[in-house]
Amino acid sequence: MTLTAPSPAAVGKPSAGGVRPPGELPPVHALLVCADLPGLAFSGENGQLTGHGLEGFYRSGRRLLSRCHLRVAGREPVALQGRLVSAGRARFTGVVRTPAGTGPDPEIVVERLRYAEGIERIVLRSSARRTVRLRVEICLGTDLADLGAVAAGRPGPELPAGVHAAGLRWSAGGAQAVVTADPPPQDAIASAGLLRWEIELLPGASRAIELRIRADRGARPPVRTGPGPLSLSEPAAEGDDARVGELLRTSLDDLRALLMRDTRNPADMYLAAGIPWRCGLAPAEALWAARMTLPLGTRLAASTLRAVARTQLTGAGPDHGRLPGPLRDAGPHLPPSCTGVEATLAFPVVLAEARRWGLAEEDLEELLPVAERCLLWLRRAADDDGCLPDRGPGGSRRVETQAHAHRAAVLGADLLAECGRPGAEGWREWAAELRRTFRERFWIDDRAGGRPPAAVTAAGRLVPHLGGAAAHLLDTGLLGGGTQAPGLLDRVRTEQLARLLGGPAMDSGWGLRSLGTKETGHSPFGHRGGAVRVHETAVAVAGLAAAGYEREATALLRGVLDAAAAFGNRLPEMYAGEQRTAGSLPVPHPAACRPAAVAAASGVHLLTALAGIRPDAPAGTVALFPLRGAPLGAVQFSGLRVAGEPFAVRISRLGLGLVEEAAGALQLGG
Repeated sequence: MTLTAPSPAAVGKPSAGGVRPPGELPPVHALLVCADLPGLAFSGENGQLTGHGLEGFYRSGRRLLSRCHLRVAGREPVALQGRLVSAGRARFTGVVRTPAGTGPDPEIVVERLRYAEGIERIVLRSSARRTVRLRVEICLGTDLADLGAVAAGRPGPELPAGVHAAGLRWSAGGAQAVVTADPPPQDAIASAGLLRWEIELLPGASRAIELRIRADRGARPPVRTGPGPLSLSEPAAEGDDARVGELLRTSLDDLRALLMRDTRNPADMYLAAGIPWRCGLAPAEALWAARMTLPLGTRLAASTLRAVARTQLTGAGPDHGRLPGPLRDAGPHLPPSCTGVEATLAFPVVLAEARRWGLAEEDLEELLPVAERCLLWLRRAADDDGCLPDRGPGGSRRVETQAHAHRAAVLGADLLAECGRPGAEGWREWAAELRRTFRERFWIDDRAGGRPPAAVTAAGRLVPHLGGAAAHLLDTGLLGGGTQAPGLLDRVRTEQLARLLGGPAMDSGWGLRSLGTKETGHSPFGHRGGAVRVHETAVAVAGLAAAGYEREATALLRGVLDAAAAFGNRLPEMYAGEQRTAGSLPVPHPAACRPAAVAAASGVHLLTALAGIRPDAPAGTVALFPLRGAPLGAVQFSGLRVAGEPFAVRISRLGLGLVEEAAGALQLGG
């Protein structure tokens, strides 16, 4: 995970917990996170913002309000419930017993609605039989700190407030935050950051106070300039298992909350990687998420590809054609990997598959040269045997990197051939050579049937540890006619890998572990050392289903659906790889992004794998390969898009697929 670095101006008085060691992130699993980028709001379940940890309202990475403490009749409301209503809105419910109250029942209900965009609406409802007069006080404060500085434990001191119209204002270093109230308070005490109202509630009446939090001059401008849902279709799912519809709704809600506009061309949008640590463009994650959401339409994929293409390195030298990206932790047995390499290999894959789903011809013409440069970089970076070594010391050949490179070559060749561009046959030959090399060198034989290594070092040593990254060997991609691209493994080894991924060392019961329990260095909380990564599980489910290993795919699918239900259907990027037992629940990872783009997109990918939709829009065909066992019973998807038109499909309890709506020019294949 990449954390936004604190700016020098944000360094100030340490928080109560002190400055954190480098790389240590504050826990976020217990916070309610409202997201509507570039707006964020982090809250505890009681609804009071105390300024501790990450709590507060943020805009474009700056904390505009860290403290919002409510008192009614001199008392804090008794917190009863706090929950997310949607990705961008949370509701907190509490009660207050007034000093004049009789009996044990509270007479005043306090509801707080908190919006990521910077709105706090407080509603007081009276059930008293008499008129109640209440003093309502809201104590406000902020440090105007950057999110990175807050996460590092050095947010800076709380700033003095000034009275501003119907509220308060804070300024520091050219940044400014303003809170206004409706109705205006009777008293505004700047020295205490206090707004005060005297409210009279008739029997059964209610009164509302609305706070609006905004950044004023000097604050970084938001990059989102309008609603983003137009980039995604409005699909729905229903069936025998109600979790299908609930997971799809929540995944879409999270995806829309993460939509950002490219500052260089606001017409293009992409998905921010995850909240709270990666609220900007991360090319690898953005491309993976765009690929997984292709059943919702190609507009997001096209705009993501354009946004990422603008970052491509085009200067002279060995990096010409590569996409940039930070290093990512790779677990206890391998050095960090370059996400830029992963993005470079993903670019031609996303473009090729978007074309199958119905990418517009003008988008294809614009983006094809970028994909060609990605492929040319791959050819230069690969060694004589076709393998792609790591950048940096060691030069290990990671298994998943070879899978990404092979998929890029095969789908890239298919794309070039169909678009009448040169080089397709050369890429097919290159991919065939990589397959031969991989099958000779990337396998560990043993009495149990063998397994793929994590990597092969430059000296030829096999790194023997089995992890979830091996699932990428099953992700072959989509060719013309709805056919699956060839994989790096032969049929026998594919079957063995399927058995391993479905075994107890890898399948936690909640999803696929990123490192098997029998491997040295395993930790259920290891980011890539044993935790369940939703992305890898989704890749495994789709790959196993496409290869015909439905039992293993079904077990992983059900595990993730059960975990999603425990997380309110908002899938985090990862959670602990603890073994599932009777009555247990999945354990959250304290630093996981939630919502996260690839995790939310994985929800779409997992569910649509039930239908096995394989389109070929250029050829005017679409094929269905549903899971024959119908693991979730009957299910129906509507509002998907193929060839730019609405697409609906029903899977029966017998595992039979039926297209209920499609573009008139599409023919059903099999």
